[in-house]
Amino acid sequence: MAARKKNTVPILLIKKGDSMKTIYAKARRAFTAADLQKYTEIEEGIPVDQILAELEAIDRQDREKRNRKAKNARSR
Repeated sequence: MAARKKNTVPILLIKKGDSMKTIYAKARRAFTAADLQKYTEIEEGIPVDQILAELEAIDRQDREKRNRKAKNARSR
């Protein structure tokens, strides 16, 4: 694959009278495999176990808050 300049914005040359069909055809031809790969690259993310642990902790805290509120309301 040919090396491309980083952070370049591709310029699509369109004539004034071009129809939408022609514009889309030009855009499809200009979209390369390198462009597609840029949008499909998988970045390193956060492990699922960590996310689940954080969500469970938040849920636990929320449940405790609701239980305390309900207990206070019943005792009044």
